[in-house]
Amino acid sequence: MASVLILENIALAFTALLSNKMRSLLTMLGIIIGIGSVIAIVTVGNSLSNSISSSMESMGANNIMVGLQQKETEDEETDSGMRFRGPDRYREPTESDYFTKDMLQAYAENFPNEVKTLSLTESLGTGQVTRGTAYANVALIGVNDGYFKGTKVDVLTGSGLSARALANGKAVALVSDYFVNNLFAGDQEAALGQEVEVLIGRDFYTLTITGVYKYEQTMMSFTSAKDTQTNIFVPIGYAQKQDHMVGKYTDFTVVTQTGVDTNSFIAETKRFFDRWYHNNKYMEVGAFSLESMISTMTDMMDKVSIAISVIAGISLLVGGIGVMNIMMVSISERTREIGTRKALGATNGSIRLQFIVEAMVLCLVGGIFGVLLGVGGGALGAKLLGYEASPSVTSILVSLLFSLAIGVFFGFYPANKAARMNPIDALRYE
Repeated sequence: MASVLILENIALAFTALLSNKMRSLLTMLGIIIGIGSVIAIVTVGNSLSNSISSSMESMGANNIMVGLQQKETEDEETDSGMRFRGPDRYREPTESDYFTKDMLQAYAENFPNEVKTLSLTESLGTGQVTRGTAYANVALIGVNDGYFKGTKVDVLTGSGLSARALANGKAVALVSDYFVNNLFAGDQEAALGQEVEVLIGRDFYTLTITGVYKYEQTMMSFTSAKDTQTNIFVPIGYAQKQDHMVGKYTDFTVVTQTGVDTNSFIAETKRFFDRWYHNNKYMEVGAFSLESMISTMTDMMDKVSIAISVIAGISLLVGGIGVMNIMMVSISERTREIGTRKALGATNGSIRLQFIVEAMVLCLVGGIFGVLLGVGGGALGAKLLGYEASPSVTSILVSLLFSLAIGVFFGFYPANKAARMNPIDALRYE
């Protein structure tokens, strides 16, 4: 019986809603805007978070980046009597500060169950390679064999950087397919064995191409394919010879074994290197993982979404007040109807339920329109930013439930007023 009564009330609510379409739409506007704003923001936020997380995971979310950083020192007094705080006076690492091969070897041997390999890089800077009128923007990066174990590099043509070339520090290069498209009209076979000159600042580096890898477009790249800067990978021994840094490192990446707890291993890593840097006046070892960065980024996006949702909630509050107002008007217009129903035996509870259901239906329909608007707007926003749309099912369900809650909260007072009407006075109402 109760279910039949509720279904009848829902039917009556839709009849009332359709009989005043424009008034109902204007009443729902605040609900639509509020719900739509929340869903759109959550959709774009999820799309951004998922895209960044996916990119970081492909780079190795569990990998640990270890590097030198300046210590927080006390104020220092110069000869002129001026005082400076240490971090404000940046110091380049000196000969005694760098990581050495012996230190890295000892580290890897000390943690055989945690360290899969060490990825080492040496940057020679960014520049350009020209061939006639064609050009390619590049970054010249020296790498070891561990780099390719920790970072996915898909070699399309050639042998890449061979173990022998890496061991001997030969002047060979692994270039991108974008590089080949720009300088060799996309002919990867023709590019193999060719010598190219990389101009970085005033320095030229002559390299022989031994392989071509597939360049993965980054999500934040806004340049054309022709102007996109890609990496040229060379043996780290070659790069360090050019940079006069043989056997010295300012940073490295730990490719961890499967199942390693990166947070605890970061602490162990710092403790291990503290034996060399405890007494170093200016430098210490810092370490972090992409996993912690992903967690921090996700927390930040969640806070932003919550803050914007609170602002959108103001629109929902205004919408709720609009619902209450229109329900008061509706009850005033239907006073004789209420009196007739009560005279025929309708209880206060059934009258109250009728108008609460009507308010809930009004808000729910507004919520559905808001969800459709939010999902559509969020998907469009994500597409414009270059991300795959990721609407949140949870936020959609919560929004719809919140719409119903608004209907109950703001519909209760008008419904209760209708239920408490005196049937005689209601019938005499003009």
